[in-house]
Amino acid sequence: MSQDTTLSGEEISALMSEARAPGQGGASGPARPFAFGAEAPRTMSAIPAIDRLNERMVRRLRDVIEPFARVKPKVATEPTSIRTYGEWQAEQAEFTSLTLYGFRPMKGSILIRIDPEFVSRLVDAFYGGSGAQAPRRAREFTPTEESLLGRLCEALIGALAEAWSEIVPVRPQLRARETNATFAGLAKADEGVAVARFSIAPWSGHCTVVEILYPVAGLRSIEPELAARSRDDTGARTGDWREKLGAAVGEVRIEARTVLARPELSLSELMQLQPGDIIPVSLTKHVPLIVAGRRIAVGTVGEHDGRAALKIDRMEQRRIGS
Repeated sequence: MSQDTTLSGEEISALMSEARAPGQGGASGPARPFAFGAEAPRTMSAIPAIDRLNERMVRRLRDVIEPFARVKPKVATEPTSIRTYGEWQAEQAEFTSLTLYGFRPMKGSILIRIDPEFVSRLVDAFYGGSGAQAPRRAREFTPTEESLLGRLCEALIGALAEAWSEIVPVRPQLRARETNATFAGLAKADEGVAVARFSIAPWSGHCTVVEILYPVAGLRSIEPELAARSRDDTGARTGDWREKLGAAVGEVRIEARTVLARPELSLSELMQLQPGDIIPVSLTKHVPLIVAGRRIAVGTVGEHDGRAALKIDRMEQRRIGS
């Protein structure tokens, strides 16, 4: 076998012609465009942390909505989704409530979307209605709705900042309010946003959705903190069931009643009762609050926001084993 490694002239010519052939990566091949600064899409390792943060927000949202709706609402969250901002904008109604907040140290802003019909129902319930009024088609909010919407958004962003404080301290700041998604400059149409959705059902037969949008670019700026929190949460899973069980038990509805008076009648008097008869009763200053047949507190009957109410004066001492 020959050990001569010198290439002949024919072999060299053949190699050079292959290198110059189009489509083979040679210098004479067509130039391809490249956008500097662009990067291939990658998964958001912070999404699990956002999902767990949303689960904690569920209880806070109940506390935020209840004073406006006058009832404790049912709240649930959905898994966070990543979409382009343009796709999300295209799905929005022409008239809706959009509020942008700065959320430092996160870059950019976040956006809170609330259905206008839900705002109208909250106004009705807040001022003594049932919250079940027929929705009206409108292109702007009334002054009363604007006022309540402002208070609702401030309460909501406060609860959100409190939930985020477990990951990183944030400083929310109102930047803009819009009613048309076209003018809500959260991000460019082709940029990604993380959409957190919460379904809220204060009244039977009516459910609405509140959305919170985070620009993906903004989440990238604090992704290390979110990813670290996600790992911490994974190590603390053993306590998750206790928190969820406690939250579930806390939502159990029980009947509480009070007794204003206990008049006594003879059997003959009872048999002779007719419409229009008057039974005299003696009202005591303090009345009991009774749950499951047990007196748990003593209070005074009065009025609050135009409704009869019971002011708790003292809690009854609980006996061990009772």
